[in-house]
Amino acid sequence: MTINGGISFWYATDQTPHQPPRAPLTTDATADVAIVGGGYTGLWTAYYLKRAAPDLRVTVLEQKFCGYGASGRNGGWLYNGIAGRDRYAALHGHQAAQRLQHAMNDTVTEVIDVAAAESINADIHRGGVLEVARTPAQLTRLKAFHAAELSFGETDRELHDATATRGRIDIADAVGSSWTPHGARIHPLKLLRGLATACEHLGVVIHESTPVTELAPRRAVTPYGTLRAPYVLRCTEGFTASLKGQKRTWLPMNSSMIVTAPLPPSVWSALNWQDAPLLGDMAHAYMYAQRTADDRIALGGRGVPYRFGSRTDNDGRTQPSTITALTDLLTTFFPLLTGTEITHAWSGVLGVPRDWCATVTLDATTGLGWAGGYVGSGVATANLAARTLRDLVLGESTALTTLPWVHHRVRRWEPEPFRWLGVHTLYAAYREADRHESRTHTPNTTPLAHLANRISGRS
Repeated sequence: MTINGGISFWYATDQTPHQPPRAPLTTDATADVAIVGGGYTGLWTAYYLKRAAPDLRVTVLEQKFCGYGASGRNGGWLYNGIAGRDRYAALHGHQAAQRLQHAMNDTVTEVIDVAAAESINADIHRGGVLEVARTPAQLTRLKAFHAAELSFGETDRELHDATATRGRIDIADAVGSSWTPHGARIHPLKLLRGLATACEHLGVVIHESTPVTELAPRRAVTPYGTLRAPYVLRCTEGFTASLKGQKRTWLPMNSSMIVTAPLPPSVWSALNWQDAPLLGDMAHAYMYAQRTADDRIALGGRGVPYRFGSRTDNDGRTQPSTITALTDLLTTFFPLLTGTEITHAWSGVLGVPRDWCATVTLDATTGLGWAGGYVGSGVATANLAARTLRDLVLGESTALTTLPWVHHRVRRWEPEPFRWLGVHTLYAAYREADRHESRTHTPNTTPLAHLANRISGRS
């Protein structure tokens, strides 16, 4: 029997002692910095602010509990991908985007080092990331992707043919792959909970069960009182649409996951998945997977991509058809796993800007700032964003505050029903493009996918 929902598999298996819920805000209050959102972005920002300026009064407001959103439901990919890099290269020049990429490479190490320094056991294993191609068209995209990564300074990346790919992981029909060392498997909830504890040890105040209904210059409004602060930072990612006036700011895109029962050593030997690299592919409707610390495969991809009106779910429950589709994808990659028990399934939302560019912003005149729009690459990117927000709040001009994603603005998403129709049509097009490329074995990306990319803002 598959456990469906319950927030995520990570919650179901985390054995760390559970502390009582943190108290909500109960009255009007003040702080030096108010942070809305108790996920990675909000907590990392609080952590770095208190590290840099211990006397700052930093308060985090979280509508449910820390890690309720994407930070507690993601695939556990700590890696160097960042949304919007190519667009930033077009806007600000290749060298500027290259600096952004180098910062992301360093961020993987930064998270691992802080986890060690704070004694956070998050099941971290640095096996890198393997991106695989399984059709001729995917191989063409893979080679272009690999060349682009090299051009942005990732000289330690490796390109593998079919034989070398099987030496990394034995994937059915794999024709090539690209591997980078800038990636690590994590247990996302253990990292989140450890980070929240580290923040509190530094003196950060965290209020859970405190939904923020409206943000305005120097105040965050809740049903229980208003928190006033010179700086108010929005760190709500896929849940941004729940705030007044933010319905069309970032689109809450759904992503769903399944996880297998623990697999015996004989299966791992047959799959040749020994060094536990993260696994992704070059499909248009892409997948992502990890080998967990307790020897399961956690695999994710798109199910129903978007709910009408930018709605989000309550408990992570996903559609039975999505569980079936992800299970079929698992056995397509690994036929040996046909019939393997799927123990858990869940969904969550990620924030997608209209131009698919992650951003960090602070308006010094109003004190309002935000970071996010990570498009699924937020585990590491949130850390870089937090350190950048720290420098902006402290008024420091640093190498981080001059990165090209700082103060980037983008237009809003279309109103309903055009938003719903557009997203569902686009993902139907991506799935059809994948099917077409698989049937025809064409070496070129289908024009349908190119068109979908242009319409969606991905290219």
